[in-house]
Amino acid sequence: MWCSACIFSGIFSDTCRGRFLVRFRAGTGILDPVTTNTLDYSGLGHDDTVTSTKRVLLLKPRGFCAGVVRAIDIVQIALETFGAPIYVRKEIVHNSYVVTDLAKKGAIFVNELDEVPEGARVIYSAHGVSPAVRARARELKLKVIDATCPLVTKVHLEAIKFSKQGYSLVLVGHRDHEEVEGTQGEAPSVTQVVSTVKEVEALVVPDPNKVAYLTQTTLSLDEAGTMIKALKKKFPNIAGPAAQDICYATENRQVAVKNVAHGADLVLVVGSKNSSNSNRLVEVSKNLDTNSYLIDSADAIRPEWLEGVNTVAVTAGASAPEVLVQHVVDYLQSVGYGSVDEVEVMPENVRFGLPPEIVQAIASAPPPQAHTAQ
Repeated sequence: MWCSACIFSGIFSDTCRGRFLVRFRAGTGILDPVTTNTLDYSGLGHDDTVTSTKRVLLLKPRGFCAGVVRAIDIVQIALETFGAPIYVRKEIVHNSYVVTDLAKKGAIFVNELDEVPEGARVIYSAHGVSPAVRARARELKLKVIDATCPLVTKVHLEAIKFSKQGYSLVLVGHRDHEEVEGTQGEAPSVTQVVSTVKEVEALVVPDPNKVAYLTQTTLSLDEAGTMIKALKKKFPNIAGPAAQDICYATENRQVAVKNVAHGADLVLVVGSKNSSNSNRLVEVSKNLDTNSYLIDSADAIRPEWLEGVNTVAVTAGASAPEVLVQHVVDYLQSVGYGSVDEVEVMPENVRFGLPPEIVQAIASAPPPQAHTAQ
């Protein structure tokens, strides 16, 4: 079986073989010198005779992060090992292309566990769930596979730790996001969610000297920084996580946009509307006075966006597959953007292991039957 990074990119590595191999590039968050490579897209069907000063800057890192690759692989391995249907609570990752593709293969996406037949197999999404959801799964005798991103699990564990130590918790994030709902559910009686400085200023807690903060993993660096500064001003003794909660992929993709946006007339971000980290990339670009749009695919690009635009920077949120990026580049080349330069701002090399439920299933699965000639 090919890993999901290869399946969704359409680029198959010679070394990515074996039934359950996961191979991809992800990130360290360390800023290295920017490197630029001019890419050859002659195979994409554009007219090579066109000479143009218009160009595309293809940002790197972009697209799938380690947590997303892991979550998609979990669904695909579960389908191969146990067979369809496999139920998934919420979207496994926030990307419509990925969800549609997995649904075609037999995944059934539900909003709540009550939609899952008793005793069936269900996968939790990469965004995590609250203890209440886990309790309901036990009541329904569901066979659970947890695809929660390990970096989200880290925030859950911090919430549990601080609440046990008697802290009031302030969770910086967006109330309607599944990740925030899951984290808040770890200690709902002591956790308040804030998303603006005004909300920070209005906070009331039992003991101002016993407060801790956590953040959603997909916030913008600038947004989180502003909120944390306001929290420290209101609660000078506030505690926080030992390491920032914003994930490496969110940070790296934002840093890449910050490094390149000043040299572009337009930034196109490939990602779905409900993808928090993709929306943050658009905000980062606009905050640098470079126009930006979030697009699900090349079909969403409006010709008027490109009027007077010589340089287009293209990136993708952490849940957007590379094949959609390639379609965008193909479209831009077809309308006269004759040069494609890949700009690597930093390397990424992060990998997450599979959950024990999947590892055990793989270990116990019978070997494939050899077919003998009749």
